[in-house]
Amino acid sequence: MGDEKTYTITELAREFDITPRAIRFYEDEGLLTPTRAGRSRVYSKADRTRLKLTLRGKRLGLSLAEIRELIEMYGGVRDSAPQLQRFLTVLSARRAALRQQQLDIEAVLLEIDMLEQQCHALLGKNAEGAEAAREELEKHINSTSDA
Repeated sequence: MGDEKTYTITELAREFDITPRAIRFYEDEGLLTPTRAGRSRVYSKADRTRLKLTLRGKRLGLSLAEIRELIEMYGGVRDSAPQLQRFLTVLSARRAALRQQQLDIEAVLLEIDMLEQQCHALLGKNAEGAEAAREELEKHINSTSDA
């Protein structure tokens, strides 16, 4: 283990574009376990992987408890069927939430397209085109407001 690549807090902060304070927070939460060399923290490749998984979990909207569970399973600490079933449930719920967000984003993008058409028509002094785009947008909003 003596030759294993190690990282400083500054190197990890720079690599993942986060603050050292954020890294210390994840350490306080038990997600990272650096060793010490005097007053300096020394992060292993495993710490780097755990940080990467933590940031990925955060992007996915997982709680720190869920991220901790993911990291423990990734490290093979927890591999019993009940824990794996629970984590599958968490992942399934997150997938459903992300799919809903995706539908919401697609609806908003379509509305933006319609608003742009309306603006372009108005800028081109095309009153009929602007009115048609406004009606299309209103129809779209009314049809999706119940969803």
